[in-house]
Amino acid sequence: MRLLHVADIHYALKQFDWIASVAEDFDAICITGDLIEDPGHVPPAAQIVVIRKYLAAMAQKTRVLVCSGNHDLTGPDEFGENVAHWIPPLAQIDVVPDKSCVEIGDTLFSVLPWWDGRLTRNRIAQQLAEDHKKRSDKWIWLHHAPPAGVKVAWNGTRFYGDGNLVDWIDRYRPDAVLSGHVHQAPFANGGSWVDQLNGTWVFNMGQQPGDAPACIIYDTDAAEAVWFSIAGVQTMSLSGNGHLREGTPDWLTAARPQA
Repeated sequence: MRLLHVADIHYALKQFDWIASVAEDFDAICITGDLIEDPGHVPPAAQIVVIRKYLAAMAQKTRVLVCSGNHDLTGPDEFGENVAHWIPPLAQIDVVPDKSCVEIGDTLFSVLPWWDGRLTRNRIAQQLAEDHKKRSDKWIWLHHAPPAGVKVAWNGTRFYGDGNLVDWIDRYRPDAVLSGHVHQAPFANGGSWVDQLNGTWVFNMGQQPGDAPACIIYDTDAAEAVWFSIAGVQTMSLSGNGHLREGTPDWLTAARPQA
């Protein structure tokens, strides 16, 4: 199975155009938060209308999974915790949203919301406990913030990861966690787009300007991930402790990003 992983698009419409243009080349598109630019020149409600149309178009071509980020929050829920009210209704257009669990091929995906308070955090813990019972082979999580203390959470001066995610990874040992949030991580000295935590691979492609977003192409059959950005192309072998090398692997013959 071949996945396209992007995040932190922040209402860059040309980047949404690019994602939609390559969607059919992948078995799934995983968007890990911050689709909205807030504050921005366009009101969030109007942004949501446009983004929803993009996601609907992508969902006509492949499976699309979307988790919320901190910029996607639109107001308090009934318990007073800020949530992205517009994300769960994306299920109506065949997008797999926050609080969902879906099996694609031999891989189980858990889509986890941004948490702004204790109750939402506890609901994530409960979801993972339930999803763990469904696991039969590979398990991948979508979570906007990366785990604390790893290279993909480093912005050059400090870590911006989630300590609770570290605990959940330690308990359940998923195969991979797809994240975003820390825009500078792959480009900062001491940071990276990929790291390992207790045997789990963690990813964050970073954010860049331009017509194409920074992205990761993750092939579960080849057990490799490829990072495309304005900094170049790198490939990580996901076997054992991994091996990082420059350039594109031979198996990647379709949808090569032109970042």
